[in-house]
This record gives sequence, structure tokens and C-alpha cells, in this order.
Amino acid sequence: MIEQPQIVTPRSVAMPRAEQHTASNGVKIHTLYSDDFEVVRFTFVFRAGTSMQHKPFTASATVNMLSEGSTNMSAQQIADELDFYGSYFDVNIDRDYVYISFVSLSKFYAETIRVAEEIILHPSFDEKELRTYCAKRQQGLAIERRKIEVQSRELFSQALFGESHPYGASANESLYDDITREDIVTLYKELYTANNCFVVCSGRVDEPVMSRIKSIAEALPQGEVRQIEFPATTTTYQLHRPVDSALQSSIRIGRLLFTRTHPDFVGMQVVASILGGHFSSRLMQNLREKNGYTYGVMAAMINFDKEGYLAIATQVRREDCNAALSEIYYEIERLRTELISEEELHIAKNMMIGEILRILDGPFGIADVTIENIMCGMDNSATEASVRTITAITPEEVQQLAQKYLRREDLIEVIVG
Repeated sequence: MIEQPQIVTPRSVAMPRAEQHTASNGVKIHTLYSDDFEVVRFTFVFRAGTSMQHKPFTASATVNMLSEGSTNMSAQQIADELDFYGSYFDVNIDRDYVYISFVSLSKFYAETIRVAEEIILHPSFDEKELRTYCAKRQQGLAIERRKIEVQSRELFSQALFGESHPYGASANESLYDDITREDIVTLYKELYTANNCFVVCSGRVDEPVMSRIKSIAEALPQGEVRQIEFPATTTTYQLHRPVDSALQSSIRIGRLLFTRTHPDFVGMQVVASILGGHFSSRLMQNLREKNGYTYGVMAAMINFDKEGYLAIATQVRREDCNAALSEIYYEIERLRTELISEEELHIAKNMMIGEILRILDGPFGIADVTIENIMCGMDNSATEASVRTITAITPEEVQQLAQKYLRREDLIEVIVG
């Protein structure tokens, strides 16, 4: 008879520390050396997210136009060069930051960094390419916004922050027509600067690789740190948008809380995990397994630079909407009034720590976590501290957090459908 191995939850995680270098213009370059694989990844992070833009859609247009041609290479040449050497290029943008990442085999680092230099330092922002990009994005966004889950996500942001807040603003897709090349060039010159940037490198980052990456960083103009005055949030506690043609309803419930630096953030991550952070969570077991209202439901803590919030999201059949809402509030209230069992809490802890270990399994995942820690003003010891907090939390502390932060009258409810 085969015996099942004992499940052991790690009580600590050893997180490698990034070595920090400073370019002559002040850009911080953080390196995580590993020779386990013959690859290199480097990510330039700029504080150039959507909250920093002067006009709607210009922040995303700027970062997506970087690879659409430079002063020395066309968009096709850039794509062909990266493809020929098997290199990977990706851009991402959120409310606060832009992430420009390159991955290359170690033996082709020089060729990849040469293209990276063109993309980051010498974009041409070709007018024809810009008009093509804007037309495609306008059409794509119009199609996306027909989906009730997209509508509820945007409406939930408005309910949390207010329509005039940079985190809650939502613009009509027709405003893509108003974007000019001058808008893009101005934003690029203002935000893609040394004072707005840091770099994280991982993999086989030896001295020649480091030298080339540093040369790109040092070529960035100094610039100025742009301070954004965020207005006070304006919360709306109930927003319902009927969509007669929809067969389902998209539900979002949550509330404004705090950023990752708050002492209760990790504890509320545990609370969110118990509610809807994994397949055996309470909301999944209730809404999906017991009642068959939905295919899936999630609950998570979301962290921005200036704000943080809890979100619960699901889609249900239109006729099940009220019943699903009742069950969601029932599970929230049960967490506030009843102590969770040690066994159920242990499962949630296992899932959370297991996910952290999965992310940290390799130099690129470690680099992603390092980027997040840097953005929060922390080093990688913060990840180790999070694991210790998760491991140590008790049923009583979970209940106290739920009682403190999950009162029904504090929760925002958004329904589209």
C-alpha cells in the first residue's frame, strides 16, 4: 500500500536580495544573477502609467508605439530582428507604471540590447503607425465594452474612486481620434526619463550584459519627478446598470482599503483567499459547487501606488443574480461572526504560500516580485515577512479583520446585466 507523503507547509521563504547599481544619472539598476539558465531578462520600469497622462489613452499609446519604428529601424525590422534571435519583447501598463521587458538567450544579448536601445531611446512615433494603432485600439475597445464583465470592471473603479479620480476615470473610445503625435512625443519626453525609471535584470547578467544595460539607462535624459495631486476619492455604494440583451449579470463587491505597506494588508489577503482565492474557498464552494450559480468567483486585494482595495467578482445567470448576492453577503457575514476552523485556515495558508513558491520558481518570477517590492518602497525581505505573517495568523485575527473591514454598510455593490 502506497502511503501519501505528509503535506508540509514551509514556514519561511528565502528570497534572494537584488544587487543594486546606480547609473551616472541616478537610475537604479537591480540585478538578480543566476546561471541556472542561459537567458537574460531586463525590465525598464517607468512611472508613466495612465494616472500620469494629460489626455485619455495617451499613456498606453506611448508605450505601445515604442516598438513601431525608431530613427534607425522600421517596425518590421525591429520585429524581424527580435524574431531572428528568438528574443522576447513585451510592454505592460497599469495605473501607475509602464513595464518594458526583453528576454534573450545569453549568447544573443548584444543583438537584443541593440534593439532595446532603439525602442527605449530612439522611438520615431511614426504618424501613419500611430493612426493605425489608434484605429485598431478604438475598434477593439468598443467591442470589449460590449461585454458585461468589462463594463462592471470600469463601473466598479468609478464607484470606488469617483469619475474624476485618475484611478476611476473612464473615457469614451472615440477620444482615440483626438490623440496627436505631439501628445505622444510630449508624454515620452516628460516621463521616460532617468528620474522616473528603475531597471531590474535577472538571469545570467554578467559584466558585459550589465555594462550594455547600464549604457541605455545612462542615456536617458535626467528629467524631473512629476508630482500628481490626486483628488479625494468619491465613493458610490451602489451602481446597477441594466443590459436587457445580457443573459448574465456581472457582480462586483468590495471596498476601498489600503496599500500594501499597511500592516493589515497581508492579513486581508488571507481573508480574501478564504472567501474566494482558490478552488476550495467559501464562495467557490457555495456559488459554484453547492448552488451552481457560476463557473467561477474570485476575491483579492488589489494594490496601486496610492490606493488599495478588496474586490469580489463573479458572473451569474440573470435569474440567479439576487440569490447569488445573498450568498456572497452570507459568506462575508459568516466570516465575521464565526471563527474559521484551524483546518480551513491551514488550507488557505497552504494555497497562498504555495502560490508564492510557484511564482518564485525561477529568476523571472523572482524579478517580478522584486519589481513589485521596489515599487512599494521595500526590498525582498518584504516577501519573507509576508510569508511569516500568513503562517502566524490565527482564526481570531481573521475574524477581527473581517469584523473591522467587511461591514455590510461599507461594501460597494456593482451589477451590470
